[in-house]
Amino acid sequence: MKIGIVGAGFAGLSSAKVLTEFGHDVHIFEKDSEVGGVWATSRRYPGLGTQNVRSTYALSDYPYPKGTPEWPSGEQVQKYMEGYAKKFNILSKISFNTEVTIAKQNSDGTWSVETLAGGKKETHTFDFFIVANGIFSDPFIPEWKGADAFKAAGGKILHTVDFHNVEDVRGKNAVFVGYGKSSCDAANATVGIAKKTTVIARHLIWKVPKRLNNVLNYKMLLLTRMGEALFPYIELKGAEAFLHGKGKKVSAGMLGSVQGVIEKQFKLEKLGLHPKTGLDTIVRSTVSLATDGFFKNIKEGKLSVMRDTEIVSMSAGKVTLSNGQSLDADYVICGTGFHQRVPFLEDSVMKAITDERGNFRLYRQLIPLDVKNIAFNGYNSSFFSQLNAEMGAVWIAAYIAKAINLPTKAEMLAHIDKRLAWMEKRTENKHARGTNIIPFSVHNIDELLLDLDLQIPAPVRFNQWLLPINPKSYAKIGSKLRKRMAKSGK
Repeated sequence: MKIGIVGAGFAGLSSAKVLTEFGHDVHIFEKDSEVGGVWATSRRYPGLGTQNVRSTYALSDYPYPKGTPEWPSGEQVQKYMEGYAKKFNILSKISFNTEVTIAKQNSDGTWSVETLAGGKKETHTFDFFIVANGIFSDPFIPEWKGADAFKAAGGKILHTVDFHNVEDVRGKNAVFVGYGKSSCDAANATVGIAKKTTVIARHLIWKVPKRLNNVLNYKMLLLTRMGEALFPYIELKGAEAFLHGKGKKVSAGMLGSVQGVIEKQFKLEKLGLHPKTGLDTIVRSTVSLATDGFFKNIKEGKLSVMRDTEIVSMSAGKVTLSNGQSLDADYVICGTGFHQRVPFLEDSVMKAITDERGNFRLYRQLIPLDVKNIAFNGYNSSFFSQLNAEMGAVWIAAYIAKAINLPTKAEMLAHIDKRLAWMEKRTENKHARGTNIIPFSVHNIDELLLDLDLQIPAPVRFNQWLLPINPKSYAKIGSKLRKRMAKSGK
């Protein structure tokens, strides 16, 4: 098939590589000048690095270069992705600086994709279309009363993805909105450069140290099957049924112990930064890895966090908070999330793939059931986003070849309904329009491989209960599927 892909992040690159191996003619459109997605130069904020250790944040058949630190920087991840694209001859399949403006489905099921590059419009036709622009591609910035007056006086309002140089805030009052990783990473990077750095946190979430008690790598806690099993999945089976049934005291005790370590290590009560919830609430949104030195800088008064409040209005050189306080501000930098929308798809298509609240209704986080010849890859925010996307690409290859036995449409619709209801309940409606699968990344991969009847060996799965997931364990999934398809004539 001739397959068009939007986006050259992890999902787009792995889709191109996998589907090429399955014999398809693939082409990627990327509006940036380089591969990388959120890791591209144009989107990197100061202090950006991975939440995962290097060994778990890799594609299955391409390790990081020797000498890469355990927590790679944003630049190192982009270079890694560039190396992947070169090794597997993907670069020649990418049109850079090319924006997809409209993607329409034709009456025969093919897709007409209109692009814009250097002022020139072109139309391309594909048999199958993959949306891999990611759920972090369309920055959201709140609208505040008085924002125009703030900007007219020289104030700057921007998203973290548009904040690239700490020198911009030298000698300025920098206010960061949000308590997620991006806000805290970027705020921490401005300490000693900005006149004053303040983080405005409407809600505090738990921050996890890279090393618990400065010794145990957090990968041993949360990047294992046991780590996932501490939180109740949509369906409880085997050991997980025990951990959330008769063995609930065991899982609660383990989480409680970890919580105690974090409270003590970061001195959360003393700093007034305890979230006032249990660690189990990380299942509601995401784990945020603590920025190196973040709490130390707070303790030393170099950085301040205003908790349980938000900006309600702005004026020249000032922001006013909901708690009544007013802060001097020259820069307001927002780590406030992203819109979940696909601007190049027609309204009729979006209505067919989303519900009335904008939740993506995708089976296995990959395919809509009422629109043909289209898949969404990378629409599943996870701990192992690159591996979930790679295995998603293998699943899509099988789906295109009709080499997968799917349930009836009614059963798949019921599954989507059940999953969305569960996601909404467990995340208190913070599930990024149905795309957040954290912390159940491995469960998602298991489901895809179960559909393909290509589970990794039982001894490997057993080891994953206590050891971090190693992407190398999944390197042969695609080749096994191709061999099976060749035997069956598909």
